[in-house]
Amino acid sequence: MPSRGDQLAKLSSTVFVCTIMGNSMPSLGTMGNEEIFMNIVALGILVITLIVNICIQLATGAIFVFWKEHACVMFIMLVLLLLLSFSAITVPTTKHYLEYKYSKKYELVLKEDSSENNISLVCKLRENLSKYWMMSYSSSPQFVMGRSVTCTASGAFCLLSAAILGEAMVRSFFMPWMFKFCDGQSDYKWSTTLVLVTQTIAVGVGTIGPACRWLFAIRFRCPYRGNKGTKREFIVEKYWIQRLEEMKGCPLTSKIFKLQNRHSRRVVHDAKNRILDLCIAMQKGIVLVSKWIRFVSIFSASYILLCCDLCKSVSRSVDSEQDSQRERRLNLSRFVLHLEGEEALVDLMISHNCDATKYWFKLGRKQQPQYLKKLLEKSSQGFKALAYFDSEKVPSLGYERPPNSWAMPVVTLTSIALALPNIDPNSIRNLRCGVNEGLNYVTNVEKYLDTKADKTNIKKAAAATWTEVELYHKWLGVDLIKMSLNQELTPNEVLEQLSQIARTKFSEYEKLNEAHSCLKDNPLKWPSKLLAANSMYRITKSLQLSYQRSDQTSSERLFEAITVMISDILGACMTNLQEVITVKCLSTAIEKREDSVRQAVFALGKVEEILKILEHRQVPNMVETHQKSCIDKWRLSYSEKGLWESQNDNLKSASNDVYITVELED
Repeated sequence: MPSRGDQLAKLSSTVFVCTIMGNSMPSLGTMGNEEIFMNIVALGILVITLIVNICIQLATGAIFVFWKEHACVMFIMLVLLLLLSFSAITVPTTKHYLEYKYSKKYELVLKEDSSENNISLVCKLRENLSKYWMMSYSSSPQFVMGRSVTCTASGAFCLLSAAILGEAMVRSFFMPWMFKFCDGQSDYKWSTTLVLVTQTIAVGVGTIGPACRWLFAIRFRCPYRGNKGTKREFIVEKYWIQRLEEMKGCPLTSKIFKLQNRHSRRVVHDAKNRILDLCIAMQKGIVLVSKWIRFVSIFSASYILLCCDLCKSVSRSVDSEQDSQRERRLNLSRFVLHLEGEEALVDLMISHNCDATKYWFKLGRKQQPQYLKKLLEKSSQGFKALAYFDSEKVPSLGYERPPNSWAMPVVTLTSIALALPNIDPNSIRNLRCGVNEGLNYVTNVEKYLDTKADKTNIKKAAAATWTEVELYHKWLGVDLIKMSLNQELTPNEVLEQLSQIARTKFSEYEKLNEAHSCLKDNPLKWPSKLLAANSMYRITKSLQLSYQRSDQTSSERLFEAITVMISDILGACMTNLQEVITVKCLSTAIEKREDSVRQAVFALGKVEEILKILEHRQVPNMVETHQKSCIDKWRLSYSEKGLWESQNDNLKSASNDVYITVELED
């Protein structure tokens, strides 16, 4: 490899590794402890092998120019490896500390939320999500690692390595008299030029991220802009060495050390402490060097930035809107989670992310579930129709009755509605689309809130049944559209047919699973088809009991009553969305919490109008708020109020001129 391009390609390969290492540091925050250890070991093997390879090429003459540049880049590579390795030690400590602070601030949000009763539900949720977003954004492990002093120092080293490559290329192309290359043609011909161009572009693009972190640290850590003094600038915060100090106090638990005598164990323990003392000293040295690099950079750029600030202050006009925004940022400053020594970054994080939730909220507004909104407008006051879909007077099929879930009765009632004859196709389509949109939110409620009983099989049964109904208009293989085309059937006859089919299906699946003890012991473990058949049987029988005194009930009236029931079930379920959002913002892992809050803001924008509709419905008083997540608790509250014994309970639908009378037998 005698030519200029060949030698530059070797140097660009070494610089490219430095660029990769500089970009890899923030990703340490997203890894677990074992993952970090394995990646650091793998990176160390790669770097040491590469350095040995370059030294061999320098000694053998394969690299005969740019030896100073190679030496500098190898030194930078070792420094970056040390920065990565010792920064990784702080990741578990910072995660634990920020997780603790997040839980405390989370409790503060809940406390403030309970004391604010004079604002609407949507406004309250938006304010809470703004607080959750600030908390999750500022405590994101990747962001915490990215704003650390060692990460900004790695950006400076990464930029320096790219500058070394640029310097070598400039001197090589514009000052060729400074070098004497060998004569001859490269064995790799044009491919070395391609490698040089590709890796140079990669180095240029890859240096942008680390360099920006370094420049931002200069801009916002400038003494004239943030920190008023430099007394604390060269203090090593406790979290940098806390993990190493904890390791000193931990005894050696390996079986190898347990087999040795007392004197040997003491020698090994002392050696371990000496090694950890050395690591602590190195950690302090690395942090201090990183802070020194940042301080020198800040001192060099402080006067330039001061002039820029003065120019901006002269041209800046302060109006009332900016004052209100500043006041809001001051309130959100309580929810910025930061480490020791990061106090100056609080205002920066607020100014850059105060209104971050607005974009996702507006995006959600553009994708509101219109079919679900129209369906929920038909819900009754207090969601009273929820009490009628499963009557206690319906006899069981020989086993203990499984508990109800939110999704299964919705799927079953929709299947019945599809089987009714003489129904407007547009009404069927609107119902099907509304239910399809609503089940997405029902799934979240059941996932995050209704977790006291293991309803996994019921959830799977509802999902599988709905897939068949929504895609093929079939329920357990029964063609619902074919049944609806038989216009000679009355609504009661349709209900009777479906109940008989359900009973037959239950018997078939019962024989297939009769060897399983779960049929008698625990109905929650029933197979999906058994649960679907049981639900269809109970609901059709309940509807028959409700309408047995109304022989003249038309399909349209029954369809409208079923629609109100579905709307009430979905509406009652969606009153839990506030709790879902609250739980989701805490229950997810700290690495994924930022994305979880972002999704919650987007979902709030989608259901804004729906929440306004539900807010005007009178919700029954539960014994405890968390009981709203269980559909059987809702039904129990209606039972205690005597609604099931009501002879005439008029459920008013969306249109003012249509009333559905549900008659229950004494």
